[in-house]
Amino acid sequence: MSEISNLYALILAGGSGTRFWPLSRNVRPKQLLNLFDEETLIEKAVNRLEGLVDPERILVLTNEAQVDGIQKVLPTIPAENVVAEPARRDTAPAIALAAGWIAARDPEATMIALPADQLVINDEEFRAVLQSAAEAAELKDAIVTLGIRPDWACPSYGYIERGAKLDSVDTSHDVHEVNCFKEKPTVQLAEEYLKSGNFSWNAGIFIWTIRTLLRELSQHCPQLAEFIETLQCARDFKKIVADSFPELERVSIDYALMENAKTILNIEADVGWDDVGGWPSVAKYLNEDESGNTNRGKLVSVDSNNNIVFSAVDEMTIALMGVNDLIVVNTADAILVADRNDADQIKKLVEELPPELT
Repeated sequence: MSEISNLYALILAGGSGTRFWPLSRNVRPKQLLNLFDEETLIEKAVNRLEGLVDPERILVLTNEAQVDGIQKVLPTIPAENVVAEPARRDTAPAIALAAGWIAARDPEATMIALPADQLVINDEEFRAVLQSAAEAAELKDAIVTLGIRPDWACPSYGYIERGAKLDSVDTSHDVHEVNCFKEKPTVQLAEEYLKSGNFSWNAGIFIWTIRTLLRELSQHCPQLAEFIETLQCARDFKKIVADSFPELERVSIDYALMENAKTILNIEADVGWDDVGGWPSVAKYLNEDESGNTNRGKLVSVDSNNNIVFSAVDEMTIALMGVNDLIVVNTADAILVADRNDADQIKKLVEELPPELT
């Protein structure tokens, strides 16, 4: 696979990942954690673009507190390509900022937008899917979404309903029209989606040309289209971002564009994708004993079952006796003990913590 000369990538890295407390903090969010091996999630995101997008054409958007940490783990990305958003404005303004940055360099560019904190097992196939998506985006002047082939009826993801296959698009992966996007369903509805075979998980990965994005935003969110055009011609890019970005409406790209755009295509990907939404989703990648306890670090357990144990302190042993279905995570300054069935409530716990622990 060879790099495409006009292909750029935006890595969205502004999230906090509070569900991974106490390991995640404001200055060390989910994307800067090495949950699975020695690589952080954002390193994995950049490395899986290798051979497809030149590092000079990768832009990372984050917040001021995380810039130094991201620059440190991404030495191949130019430091000036790690940009701090001056305010939290959700994914649509972030994508517009990146599109303006890219358009100033190449108005005919094709752009990939993807999160920094997802796990993909099959990097080679992921790159191949992105290449097909970029080809389809250019050929059909359309927005292309990546859908993930579901392997269970997950009620926690949005879904994409595929329509007719486009025989006129000659890529190495099938390209379909998109019938509609579905919000997070009930378990029963998710099971119906899975049985139908026409639905994919919405991974929040989009591919479009700058030309297509401007056209669609001009129709559905003109404020963002104007922002892109202003950045494209800006003499002082940083000043315009600092002055104008905080004034943009806070809105997701799904709401601002995807629910209204007319020309949206989909490629379904089977790449071993995982959103890694919290400690239970990490458990399946950890060591597991005969009692269903999953762990990273030193663990001794007696009469304990189905616990998740993650130790960030190498010299510390965690011992469990007579407990089940817990999450136990230790760091140098904090220990979490929680019911694993309440994992999605950890972010509420973080709201009660003193600032020095967040």
